[in-house]
Amino acid sequence: MKRLIATISLSILILFVSGCQQAPLPPKKPVIDETLPTVNDIKYLSEITEVGFEWIPSYDERVEGYYIYRSNPQNDNGKLERIVTIKDKYTSHYVDTKLTPGVLYHYRFSTYSKEERESVPSAVVSATTKPLIESVSFIKAIAGLPHRVKVIWRPHPLERVQSYIIERSEFSSTKWEERARIDGRLNAEYIDAGLADNHVYKYRVKVKTYDGLISNPSEIVEAGTKPLPNPIENLSATTDLPKKIQLNWAASNEKDFAYYKVYRALNPLLFYTYRAKTKEPNFEDLVNENGKVYYYKVTAVDKDGLESYRQENAIVGSTLGMPLHVAITSSSQDDRSINITWETQDDRAVKFNLIKEFKSQKQVITGISEKSFSDRDVVKGIEYKYNVVAIDKYGLASAPSENVIISIPKEQ
Repeated sequence: MKRLIATISLSILILFVSGCQQAPLPPKKPVIDETLPTVNDIKYLSEITEVGFEWIPSYDERVEGYYIYRSNPQNDNGKLERIVTIKDKYTSHYVDTKLTPGVLYHYRFSTYSKEERESVPSAVVSATTKPLIESVSFIKAIAGLPHRVKVIWRPHPLERVQSYIIERSEFSSTKWEERARIDGRLNAEYIDAGLADNHVYKYRVKVKTYDGLISNPSEIVEAGTKPLPNPIENLSATTDLPKKIQLNWAASNEKDFAYYKVYRALNPLLFYTYRAKTKEPNFEDLVNENGKVYYYKVTAVDKDGLESYRQENAIVGSTLGMPLHVAITSSSQDDRSINITWETQDDRAVKFNLIKEFKSQKQVITGISEKSFSDRDVVKGIEYKYNVVAIDKYGLASAPSENVIISIPKEQ
């Protein structure tokens, strides 16, 4: 217990008098006065970046203060240089700060007089600074999250830890950037958001203490962000349905698939607008126009809202257009009836309508299944105008054919 109290007292005194230290004088060759008292019984305490000293002060009337010399064998080949002049002989403590962790330093002390003569140096005092504290002992990066990576670690056991420094590097890079500082020793999580999809990152953690010391980095961990769903394949669109376009595609095999999004444009080079959302691998686009053309792209969306890339080339679809108009091939009369024949330009027609006009009247004869018609409801001497419309199985009508005008002459 007495030893602990003594150590605490020494630490407090060291911190108190460290503010009284003087800047070192310019180096010069010392002039030794062997009659001056030598500094003895030097004690020290080492920390990570500082060493504190305590000695028995000299009250000799010739003594003005103390010179302290230091060498660092790793940097200056053991050469001793004066680092501080203590101008009050009653001082008995000094703290050497801003040292390198884990390095052996050598010190010597001497008294000096008003004439700046020095005593014989003390025995060499060798002190090794403590090494940097270790970083966290356990760290893990959680992969497969959307646009982010989660880093967790085990809280550091030292109570002097103030915060954690999280650093990140690209997978193929050796450069590290600081991403965040997490305050609080017990906090043990960081989520790095806003990242690229399907991208691998490296992470490490440093520990910072309340006195500003930063540990070496932890081990390096890697994690990748969640990839986008696979693009939709085998997209097709119909061109032969009336008033609608049917889209079909291969079903997504993603385990966390949520739904599909359908996009549509009037031109493959124009902006594609969102059209619909569906959970089925098909979509029926109702269009109230004949022969209307649209371009389509379809994506898959997972439960995290990640959306696949759209197809590079759009799929074109269209509603069924009107049947091609028919061509009247002949018109004749046999004194009792007018006979009209025609030909179709496609094979869609299942029936025909014959439009008959005379004397400002109009009559439509429907349901004709043949490509000819004999009109017996005619009056001699009156001109009749005819054209033909083709009707397909969906009830879509072609444009009228060209007109033919014919009459049965009156008897002379």
